[in-house]
Amino acid sequence: MVMKVYGDEMSACVARVLLCLHEKDTEFELVPVNLFACHHKLPSFLSMNPFGQVPVLQDDDLTLFESRAITAYIAEKHKDKGTDLTRHEDSKEAAIVKQWSEVEAHHFNPAISAVIHQLIVVPLQGEKSPDAAIVEENLEKLEKVLDVYEERLGKTKYLAGDSYTLADLNHVPYTYYFMKTSHAGLVNDRPKVKAWWDDLCSRPAFLKVSPGLTVIPVTN
Repeated sequence: MVMKVYGDEMSACVARVLLCLHEKDTEFELVPVNLFACHHKLPSFLSMNPFGQVPVLQDDDLTLFESRAITAYIAEKHKDKGTDLTRHEDSKEAAIVKQWSEVEAHHFNPAISAVIHQLIVVPLQGEKSPDAAIVEENLEKLEKVLDVYEERLGKTKYLAGDSYTLADLNHVPYTYYFMKTSHAGLVNDRPKVKAWWDDLCSRPAFLKVSPGLTVIPVTN
């Protein structure tokens, strides 16, 4: 029985899981969830994820939500298949992967997702205008994180070393959307970060997932 992923391809968190599945050369079925019709809030979906968010993964009798937990599970279950996303054969390298994965989750993602929410999600909802103060505050936070990345990537090709891992993969979907905004210079003006990003979005797995990442007009 193949894994089932419930969600919408345009969701950054769903794309994160799909990237991982493609990197691991793992067969899966994407079960569409209409976010605009709020199908993720229906009782049938809430029975899988009580928080009413995508994605959800079903693998036989296992049901998982939270995209990073899902990618970690896929990477571990299929550790000997496809791209080694956890560096599982070396405990020190594996620890560094986990460290930079934590950086993404606790420093990078809160800032970039807040910007994306204001510039893409808020206009899409059509209820109000983006909050410029929130955008500015989080751009400042993001700049500080990217400064750390610029220094780190001057020493290693990828964040956790010289191999592509979950520490890099987890950044991809939100960065893709961010690069469609007028603030892409935060990446482009940092040579090491820019080279890293160019590498990430040239990978075969990304090229399979990117068509589903709908490019939505954004504000400044």
